[in-house]
Amino acid sequence: MEDIKERLVSNGISYIAIEGNVGAGKTTLARLLAEETGARLFLEEVDDNPFIERFYEDMAGYSFQAQIFFLLNRYRQQVEIAQQDLFADLLVADYLFARDKIYAHAVLGDDELVLYNRLHSLLEGKVACPDLVIYLQASSEVLLQRIRKRGRSFEKDISEEYLNGLNEAFNHFFFHYHDSPLLIINTDQIDFTSGRDQLEDFFLRISEKFEGTRCYVPSWERD
Repeated sequence: MEDIKERLVSNGISYIAIEGNVGAGKTTLARLLAEETGARLFLEEVDDNPFIERFYEDMAGYSFQAQIFFLLNRYRQQVEIAQQDLFADLLVADYLFARDKIYAHAVLGDDELVLYNRLHSLLEGKVACPDLVIYLQASSEVLLQRIRKRGRSFEKDISEEYLNGLNEAFNHFFFHYHDSPLLIINTDQIDFTSGRDQLEDFFLRISEKFEGTRCYVPSWERD
């Protein structure tokens, strides 16, 4: 197989963002892609949020604090990404900056959302736009199974209802997303860690130049 990094860069792709709900497999796929290509890897710093555990215990009481911390932390990383883009030929992140706003609209009350949106609008114009976005979809049932399997203590109280709401928010956002090429992958039956064949098929698809939105269909499911 032709070198994936060379194909991506030759097609004008120097910054890839992977997005999706909790448990969709964003970080796993970002790590696999970075390992294959030698790309600079930027991971969302979830565990650094001092409000995250209290948020999952009391969403109404701690959603605003958790979201503001995430917003500022993600913005700090995005500034670094924008600066690195000048010197590195490939960057991979396991989130899109817009992720923060998706969550905010799903969990914040109206008054909190007004304040949040004012701050977000001051920051979003300084953030680099990815050359390719990969959106990992999964049903709430599958997400919940994966969350339980990885066993993070602060995620133990996540409900299927909460995941349903986020799935709706993510789907709505990406239905209207046009800022960069978008590859949608339903991961209910796909595990890129299960074998090299699946991973190489994915590498070939993302290295194909395209515009607009494309849904990933594995080679073994195509006509």
